[in-house]
Amino acid sequence: MLESALKPTTESPTDEGPFYHGTKAELSKGDLISAGHISNYGQSNKANYIYFTATLDAAIWGAELSEGEGQERIYVVEPLEHFENDPNLTDKKFPGNPTRSYRSRGPLKIVGEVSGWAGHSPEVIKQMRDQLDELKKLGIQAIES
Repeated sequence: MLESALKPTTESPTDEGPFYHGTKAELSKGDLISAGHISNYGQSNKANYIYFTATLDAAIWGAELSEGEGQERIYVVEPLEHFENDPNLTDKKFPGNPTRSYRSRGPLKIVGEVSGWAGHSPEVIKQMRDQLDELKKLGIQAIES
């Protein structure tokens, strides 16, 4: 398994989830999350994709790093259309897709919310934000929106 996780991949993912989306938006079961809204990352452009993951840790980062003042939330989501490996992480930063990170142009349906999760420490979040700020100064966006 580890060997296959380290090989670059361009094929469609076969991950069956569960899938998560971290955000500060307050949503309800049955709501749809879709692309076309202002991105939480990068240069505040409209996002062409909606991003999600099959790991709770990646979803926690999504919630902690998202813009806004709302409560950090992690939703259990179901992709309703084709999805692909997230090229922002897959192969560019990590061979294969060990983070199990994905994106879709189609909507994600909220099927639940994760409660009782523990976030990263304020110091670790600050370190990550500082790293993202350094990349931004170099003209490197965190995600390809």
